[in-house]
Amino acid sequence: MTTIIVLFLAGILLLAIEVFVPGMIVGIVGGLSIIAGVVTAFSLYGSSGGMLALLCGGGLLGVTLYIEFVVLPRTKLARTLSMQATVEGTSQPAVADLAAVIDQLGETITPLAPSGYVSLNGRRYEAFSQSGYLAKGVSVRVTGLDNFRLTVTHNPTSS
Repeated sequence: MTTIIVLFLAGILLLAIEVFVPGMIVGIVGGLSIIAGVVTAFSLYGSSGGMLALLCGGGLLGVTLYIEFVVLPRTKLARTLSMQATVEGTSQPAVADLAAVIDQLGETITPLAPSGYVSLNGRRYEAFSQSGYLAKGVSVRVTGLDNFRLTVTHNPTSS
């Protein structure tokens, strides 16, 4: 009986430590410890003792997870350990609005071979050239939007 209790307590303790230790290894070992306690109870005390241990282990696991995910995040300790600041930036520039950029004139700011960057109304966009290679500083006209980049063609009237 002592082995089962020790396995259950070790599992609960490891699940509690999981809150402070990054990664899932400690939590997985804690869950396996509880399962080992249940298996030990089945082998030592038969199906009735094993079922009782399964109910107790499941109840302890449920209470531990409830405290970890519902109660603990609302405490002062969690606010101290948690990052409260948010980042207002984005990792990618905003996708162009097709209606606002279609048929607009721009200029290549990198060579388009056939992809690169163009400047359009003071903003930088990734672009794909339907005209093949275009050197830096060439005038282009926006013909469409392909996924997250503009589709452009050489505008020979301006260059």
